[in-house]
Amino acid sequence: MNARTHRRFEGGPLVIASHNPGKVREITDLLQPFGAEVTSAADLNLAEPIETGATFAANAALKARAAAEASGMPALADDSGLVVAALAGQPGIHSARWAGPDKDFRAAMQKVEDELEGKEDRRAHFACALAFCWPDDGQGSHLEAFEGAVHGTLVWPPRGTGGFGYDPVFVADGHDVTFGEMDLAEKHRISHRADAFRKLVDACFG
Repeated sequence: MNARTHRRFEGGPLVIASHNPGKVREITDLLQPFGAEVTSAADLNLAEPIETGATFAANAALKARAAAEASGMPALADDSGLVVAALAGQPGIHSARWAGPDKDFRAAMQKVEDELEGKEDRRAHFACALAFCWPDDGQGSHLEAFEGAVHGTLVWPPRGTGGFGYDPVFVADGHDVTFGEMDLAEKHRISHRADAFRKLVDACFG
């Protein structure tokens, strides 16, 4: 069986299909070495598609396709979240929704802690799916997808002001600081997004 041939990104304009400023900053930092002229879906006033997928990968693909079609440029989308073992995988794909319309992740972290009351198992992992979509060039659009994860445990109360989302309550295995306390370069080295991004780079940017 022949190995799948991945499409390569040769530089130029690229849309990050997100309206989350923290996520856009983190992905922009990861893209810096690769000649991408980065803009975001928010910068282009693109509508946020309704995330109807049942998995991180499905939602990432949905967002990447929507941004590529609307902008006419290659689009990179991320769908990621916190998966808590004792909560049967919640909040999972609903991680952002737990923060409500105001994106109040302090409230979301408190909700996770409330749900964990009385439970000894505090294992969790961050999951990330990246989808990179080229717009229709007359032969159809083209999509590449990659997934990554980082495992750890949840702590309380939240610690640190770095990162975003649930970072202040997550300690990665082998570390003693939360993602909210961790140096950004170190987080970029070990995070779920970095894990997926390495696979993307190997396939599409190398």
